[in-house]
Amino acid sequence: MTTLKVHDIESAPEESKPFLQKSVKAFGMIPGLHGVLASAPGILEAYQTLHQLFVDSSFNNEELTVVWQTINVEHECHYCIPAHTGIAHMMKVDPALSEALRNRTSMPTEKLQVLYETTLSIVRNRGNISEDELNRFYAVGYGERQILEIILGLSQKVISNYTNHIAKTPVDDAFKKFAWKPETITN
Repeated sequence: MTTLKVHDIESAPEESKPFLQKSVKAFGMIPGLHGVLASAPGILEAYQTLHQLFVDSSFNNEELTVVWQTINVEHECHYCIPAHTGIAHMMKVDPALSEALRNRTSMPTEKLQVLYETTLSIVRNRGNISEDELNRFYAVGYGERQILEIILGLSQKVISNYTNHIAKTPVDDAFKKFAWKPETITN
């Protein structure tokens, strides 16, 4: 049972209705998270804006997936992990990468492994990463832009992950087949 209301277009505050209509246009439905966020129009707008800014970042689809899922798994978000597994499939990301992220196993390349480790360190250490970690990140080909774009992705995920914890947002039907529970982690 949710602790926060999941709105549809009719029940949402007037200010949220254009954002929910945008969700329907983009996804063919109102994702449960968007329905919850609709209670506060500013956070729904912020989430949608951050999402688009992150999608438009310098990261490719695999890298977007690594950042999103690293954060989702670390935050143990029951809603976002299956949603982003489905999104990764739609983005033509290798399912093996999604499974590695869901189960915290090694990434298929050194560059993705370093992206994973850097993202995880930023989350766990609240941005206080070591000079060695930053140098390793740069050594595999990333730069200042990408370190800042991880923070952009994290900003988006804090909104969704924390909201889903409080709301206990039901997983959308389209993503139920990708359900995830913390005990599925292997290490």
